[in-house]
Amino acid sequence: MPSSGKLGKLRTHGWLIAIACAYLYVFPYFPKIHSANELPRVYLVKAMVHDGTFAIDHGVAQWGATADVSPHGAHQYSNKSPGSSLLAVPVYALASLGGEPSLGVTMWICRFVTGIVPTLAFLWLLYGFLARFAPDPAIRKLVVIAYALGSMAMTYSLLYFSHQLGAVCIGSAWILALDVAEGKRRLRWAAAAGFLVGAAPLVDYQAVFAAIPIAIQVIFILRRDVIRLLQIIGIVIAFAAIPIAVLLTYHAICFGSPLRTGYDASTTFAMYHQQGFLGMTGVKWERFTGSMISGDNGLVTLAPWLLLAIPGAYTLGKTQRDTAVTCGAILVIYILFISSLTFFRGGWEIGPRYITVMLPFALPLVAAQLEAWRDRWWALGLAAGPIVVAIVIYALSSATFPYWPDSIANPLYDVTFRLIGDGLAAPNLASALGVVGIVGLVPFVGVVAGLTGWAIVRVASWRGLAIAMAVAVGVLVAYRAFPRGKPDRPYAFVRTAVGDR
Repeated sequence: MPSSGKLGKLRTHGWLIAIACAYLYVFPYFPKIHSANELPRVYLVKAMVHDGTFAIDHGVAQWGATADVSPHGAHQYSNKSPGSSLLAVPVYALASLGGEPSLGVTMWICRFVTGIVPTLAFLWLLYGFLARFAPDPAIRKLVVIAYALGSMAMTYSLLYFSHQLGAVCIGSAWILALDVAEGKRRLRWAAAAGFLVGAAPLVDYQAVFAAIPIAIQVIFILRRDVIRLLQIIGIVIAFAAIPIAVLLTYHAICFGSPLRTGYDASTTFAMYHQQGFLGMTGVKWERFTGSMISGDNGLVTLAPWLLLAIPGAYTLGKTQRDTAVTCGAILVIYILFISSLTFFRGGWEIGPRYITVMLPFALPLVAAQLEAWRDRWWALGLAAGPIVVAIVIYALSSATFPYWPDSIANPLYDVTFRLIGDGLAAPNLASALGVVGIVGLVPFVGVVAGLTGWAIVRVASWRGLAIAMAVAVGVLVAYRAFPRGKPDRPYAFVRTAVGDR
């Protein structure tokens, strides 16, 4: 009986364990690129623990400044929201009891604490939540796997960027708030929802945009129960005020005013950040196409399965209109946001990273559409093809070099596939044990491919998997037709960064 129980748990949770293994297997850390987005966050963690200050002068002096360092009052500060650094401090402080960890070890701790662990917990929460829209567990697992391995969620869980943590905060707040509003959780969970809503901008400023549609949905659900609505609002506001107060205090200490952010003090990209409101100057067609459909960075080019949200909005709207409208509104808000942003291409990235926070809100729409097709194996096979495309792109880029240079027109072929062809891979568990090159990626690829194939077969049969693979191969081959440019010089740097260890 005990062994049978353990086997049952493995069958139930094995898919999530497989995702965890994939996330923990690779460690794409390349000191030579001097990651501008990550290092200031690491410097801040070290400054708080070792120097008792928010100023990152010591880190800048020891390891060098980056474009994302903001000067103020004769000191240097990170220009980022401080939430991800604050979250990493307790674990880093514990690790420092035996001596100060190296920069590389610190980076791993920060990524693990603020990216991998929160995302894995969020995936489990999502799986249960999606039962509202897809009662079939196999379909829910496929959707969660697509999100975990075939979207920006994977890239920004493995890197020390704050975008995925922001998505976890606001997405979890939404799920908990809906559960409380609908009586599925006790009132005390409104406190957790409120804290997470407040933590979202503490982690990633633009995450706050999703809060307005969420609030409107909760008000709509409870419009006939005013007393409970006022109770929930009061609790949410009270607990959201805690992380907001932390953020405003941080701004005041570092930049002289509660409302002055690190971007206001930034000098390197001041021409972008200080235009309009938060860098937004109006929707531009080239910003929309560059963020959505371009061959080098388009959201639906790199994760085409997200297009299922379009018919999914109509499908879900027939039975759960409030959720369909909320999800649709959030997607539109963030698409307009990135399309109006002067700095819409956020440097070296894979996908338009500033809108990572909206991705969880596409999942109910996708799940509802796949559920509507659950009796059509061929339709599910066709729908799974774009999922395979995205998983190939995001998994292989994470295992090689998840910082696509913005000067390369076709980075899938001229960075990821080219690195594989040259036998180069990111640091990983096998390389730590002395296995050199892409041979060390065999276990990683095996887990990712096995999990993806298993999930597709469960919803679409082996025939559906065959269709999905055919579609994926066709799309990936077609992507070769995107403009290639002359990537030799930037690729030479990438190759050095990956191979020079």
